[in-house]
Amino acid sequence: MTLMTSTERPFLNRRLAEFGTTIFAEMSALATATGAINLGQGFPDTDGPEEIREAAVRALRDGRGNQYPPGPGVPELRTAIVDHQRRRYGLAFDPDTEVLVTAGATEAIAATLLALLEPGDEVIALEPYYDSYAACIAMSGAARVPVTLRPDPERARFRLDLDELRDAVTDRTRLLLINTPHNPTGTVLTREELTAIAELAVERDLLVVTDEVYEHLVFDDAEHVPLATLPGMRERTVTIGSAGKTFSFTGWKVGWVTAAPALVTAVRSAKQFLTYVASGPFQYAVAEALTLPDAYFDAFREDMRTRRDLLATGLTEAGFAVFRPAGTYFVTTDIRPLGESDGFAFCRALPERAGVVAIPNAVFYDHRDAGAPFVRFAFCKRIEVLTDATERLRKAFAH
Repeated sequence: MTLMTSTERPFLNRRLAEFGTTIFAEMSALATATGAINLGQGFPDTDGPEEIREAAVRALRDGRGNQYPPGPGVPELRTAIVDHQRRRYGLAFDPDTEVLVTAGATEAIAATLLALLEPGDEVIALEPYYDSYAACIAMSGAARVPVTLRPDPERARFRLDLDELRDAVTDRTRLLLINTPHNPTGTVLTREELTAIAELAVERDLLVVTDEVYEHLVFDDAEHVPLATLPGMRERTVTIGSAGKTFSFTGWKVGWVTAAPALVTAVRSAKQFLTYVASGPFQYAVAEALTLPDAYFDAFREDMRTRRDLLATGLTEAGFAVFRPAGTYFVTTDIRPLGESDGFAFCRALPERAGVVAIPNAVFYDHRDAGAPFVRFAFCKRIEVLTDATERLRKAFAH
C-alpha cells in the first residue's frame, strides 16, 4: 500500500469539497474577458445617497470607527436598527441585548448557523437558495434538506408547497432557513404562507432563521411580512438584515441580526471568532441611512421597479419566458422557449453569443435538474446599461 503524503492529500476538508470557485467569479471573469455586460452578480453600478457617503467620510475624519468598534456594533447603529424595526413593522427590540452588527448578511448567516447547529441536525432551506447557505450548513456539520419552490407559469412566480415543507420536517430538524423576498426567484412569500411556516415552527418547536435583506425591494401589491411579527415567532426567530441592498453600498459590508437575547448571545459567541468586528466608520453612516424619511425608501423601490420592468419586457421580447419578480433585484427566466434547456451551457455561451452575462439558477439547487432551464439576470444597473443589454438580447434571440 502506498501512503499519500500531506502534500498529495486534498487540502480542502470533506465538508467543503463540493464547493469550488463560485459561479459569480466564473461569470464575472467571462464578462471581463469578453467585454460583455454583467447582469450576473447582484451589485449596483452606481453609489447610494451622497449624504450617506459623506456621513462615512465624516466618521473617518472625526476618528469614529477607525479603531475596533464595540463587539455588538456601535450604539448609534444598534439604536437606529431598533428604531427602523419599530417604525416600519411594530417590532420592539432592546439595542443592547437583541441586536448584533455583522460584516454583511453573509457573516450573519454563517455566525447564526455555526452557533445554533450541531453536527447531524437538519436544516430545511427553500431551494433555490443563496449559495452561502449550503456552505455554512456544511461548515456547521448539519445536513441541508431542500424544499423546492415550484414554478407557476400561469402566475409567473415560484410557489412554496406547504405540504412538502411539512413533510420535510423530521425529529432531526433543528431550524428552518427562510429567505423572503427570495433570491434568486424574486418570490415574496405571502402572509398566508408565512403564517403556515410560523404555525409549523411552533408546532414542531423549530428555530427559524429568516434572511430579509431585500425587505425594501417589494413591488406592485406584494407585502413584506417579517416572520418575527407573527404569533409565537418573536422568541424563536433570528432575523437577518443588511444595508448593502437598501442603500446601494454593498462594499461596506454592514449587516445585522435581531433576535431574543439568548439567540443573539449565541450568535455573538460564534461571530466574535469570525471577523470579531468590521466596517467601523461605515456603521455610523448606516445609522444615519436608516433614519432617512420614507420618501427615500419609496423612491428607491419605484426606481428599481422601473428597471425591473425594462429588463423583464426586454427579456420577454427576446423570447425568454419571464417570471416577473415581486421582490429583490433579480429576474428569473426560462430558456426553453429559446430551444435551450441547459442553463450552465447557455450562460457560458451567452457572453460571446449576445454580449451579456447571466447566472444559471441550477447552481442554487441541490436538485440540479429542477433548476436546469432557469437563468437569472440582475436589474440593479443603470437604465442605459439595461437598455443596451436588452437590445443585445433581442438581436441575438428575437425572430
